[in-house]
Amino acid sequence: QVQLVESGGGLVQAGGSLRLSCSASGRTLSNYFMAWFRQAPGKEREFVARISMSSGSTAYADSVKGRFAISRDNAGNTENLQMNSLKPEDTAVYYCAASSRTVMRYYNPSEYNYWGQGTQVTVSS
Repeated sequence: QVQLVESGGGLVQAGGSLRLSCSASGRTLSNYFMAWFRQAPGKEREFVARISMSSGSTAYADSVKGRFAISRDNAGNTENLQMNSLKPEDTAVYYCAASSRTVMRYYNPSEYNYWGQGTQVTVSS
């Protein structure tokens, strides 16, 4: 069992920054893909970013390229999402996700079988 614990959400004004973290409770995820998704009320869950915990390769949704950066720690048990230049449309519950398989459709939430509880990010205008 992989347990994902998220932190770092909060309230910020447009143009500000937040840093989200997701940790695997002392367990290494070195052979996993990890990702961030977000879901606003009345909207479908959408892909934000993903990282290979082994190679460090990254991918981003077009809507966050140049503003968000995903990273991993050296121990391979934590992923981070640095969010800069936040916009009101970034407001959502942000979810950490993990997959033990290498997946091509990393933008599809159904490819991930481990999820965090979600953390609220609210960006005021």
